[in-house]
Amino acid sequence: MIRSMFSGVAGLRTHQSKMDVIGNNIANVNTTGYKSARATFIESIYQTSKSGGDGNNVYGGTNPSQIGYGSQIGSVDVNYGTGSYEPTGYGTDCMIDGTGFFLVGPKLDADGGVPTIDDGVGNSEDDGYNASSLYLTRTGNFRFDGDGYLVDGNGNVVYGFVGEGGNAAMGENEFKYDTSMLVPIRIPHDVDDAAQVPAVDYEDTERLNLSNISIGPDGVITGTGEFGTYKIGVIAVCNVPNPNGLNKVQNSYYEARTNTGLCEAFAPGNGTTGPLIPNGLEMANVDLATEFSNMITTQRGFQANSKIITVSDEMLQELISMKR
Repeated sequence: MIRSMFSGVAGLRTHQSKMDVIGNNIANVNTTGYKSARATFIESIYQTSKSGGDGNNVYGGTNPSQIGYGSQIGSVDVNYGTGSYEPTGYGTDCMIDGTGFFLVGPKLDADGGVPTIDDGVGNSEDDGYNASSLYLTRTGNFRFDGDGYLVDGNGNVVYGFVGEGGNAAMGENEFKYDTSMLVPIRIPHDVDDAAQVPAVDYEDTERLNLSNISIGPDGVITGTGEFGTYKIGVIAVCNVPNPNGLNKVQNSYYEARTNTGLCEAFAPGNGTTGPLIPNGLEMANVDLATEFSNMITTQRGFQANSKIITVSDEMLQELISMKR
């Protein structure tokens, strides 16, 4: 069997894999927060028919002669550039204008008991359960559920920062929050009069009845209650040193890995993270013109490799036909 046959088969497999990547990009052209990918090729193995050698006083040096066996996928890289802004009109929708990821995950687990603020997720390298333990996402379609938790479209709660001592800020008062601990964003418990300061807790108690809930560019969540305006929390944005080290999982989530680097959460606009753009979502960063161009070149490459197999087969047929 001639070697060009194997080269053609390797080329077909490689181009098919690249077409799979292109197809996935086009399929997700309208997926919120989707990041396009690209496939790159590298040369496959080589067979050395003649080794190179050094020159001496009599003869000059010689170069090696090697025959390759086609190509293979070198890498599938993700483009983490920011997508375009899509206005939605929902006050709790937001996108990150720059680098960073939202942090979502399950509710706090306090060994079966009632969780507290102190059971939050640590935000430092020394904590065993830190920001890297949560899911990361670029999709900012958030809503408050019936228990007062800020959740995404899959029901995972959104993590962020709450006021010092878990207290909300009223009116124009400065909202001071603790960034050392990540907790699920939740509407504070209800109050009886304007003198009481509502606080975030995770017990089964009645929540404030808020309207006109909105998210600011700094991530501060504001809502209007019976006794005025309340600032109830700040959505956290996670800084990822090496985004290409993230592992994609289903439902537009990412998981941190060792090669990702230390993931730390900040208020939007801090720690190299981008600010938020409210009332809208991030569109996919897929460039259809580029994808269709890549599709054409990939298709032609596939056809060329299939031609290698056809011609190699004809050569074998000629060889067999020599004996009649």
